[in-house]
Amino acid sequence: MSLQTHLTQLARKHEALEREIHDATIRPSANDLRIAELKRRKLHLKDEMNRLRTETDALH
Repeated sequence: MSLQTHLTQLARKHEALEREIHDATIRPSANDLRIAELKRRKLHLKDEMNRLRTETDALH
């Protein structure tokens, strides 16, 4: 898998988590622990994307 393909997949997962977080927060019975876990996963994806971009930039 190419780096660009991997970054695209990570970005899609990041966007899906953003939608899931939004949906979870507008529900009256929002589960704070679930929302916190979704946010941690989203941050992890963002960190991974930034790390890959930084490594790629260093190679050029």
